Amino acid sequence: MERYVAGNGLLDAWRVTEKLNSAGIDVSLDLLGESVFDLAQSKAATQEYLGAIEEINKRAPGSTVSVKLSQLGVAIDPQQCANNLKSLLQAADAQGVQVEVDMEHSSVGRATLQIFKGILSDYPQTRLAIQANMRQTPEDLLSFTDIKPRIRLVKGAFDETVDNALRSADEVTEQYKYLSRWALTHLPDPAFGTHDDKCIDVVKETARELGLDKKSFEFQMLYGVRRKLQDELVRDGYRVRVYLPYGTQWYPYLMRRMAEKPANLLLFLRSLIGG
Repeated sequence: MERYVAGNGLLDAWRVTEKLNSAGIDVSLDLLGESVFDLAQSKAATQEYLGAIEEINKRAPGSTVSVKLSQLGVAIDPQQCANNLKSLLQAADAQGVQVEVDMEHSSVGRATLQIFKGILSDYPQTRLAIQANMRQTPEDLLSFTDIKPRIRLVKGAFDETVDNALRSADEVTEQYKYLSRWALTHLPDPAFGTHDDKCIDVVKETARELGLDKKSFEFQMLYGVRRKLQDELVRDGYRVRVYLPYGTQWYPYLMRRMAEKPANLLLFLRSLIGG
């Protein structure tokens, strides 16, 4: 799966990042290994991210790191997870590096949102992934009153119950379009994580209607998926960032993604054909 994962280590990630940067594409580094079973593992993951943060300005200025709170221990000890995240944010702030917090399955989603809200006043540049398919999402976005968050809007890759999430692909797409318009109108520097032409077109059209500069938001895509489209967006003057997984846990990562939502397999197969 070399097409979708940079390699086993950080040096591999820097090698791929250099190539992407040369094409005008920014990167968000994602250390694979979503769940941990003890706090020692969460501490080790935190240290790995700290090492990446320390090297970003030397290796690839403008890169961010994407962290999963399950990897930092949210399911084991939410307070220790929050402490681990704060350690990353303190180091990132000192280096002028931005951190993105991934949104995961609803089993840890509420805790992730709570921890994010807890750090937002001290670290307002932190970005949170928000899933358009979740029924609670519009209410969650409206719950931010004092500080408007920076978000990465995604459709949602986890298999959720009908009580928690929209199940129809068309419904999810329409919700994504609606939330895209809302984010461009109300939130600072939103990012749109999508490979869907319909959703991308809505973002472009809404930005034009609002008179927004092409650099006031960004598109985010997975490494190895729709690279030709990424290049086209860069040529058209848009900001593009690639979510770049790396690490030894690539096999369970990909298998879990397929198991969580079989449609992900179709996405990867299409990318092999369409580039």
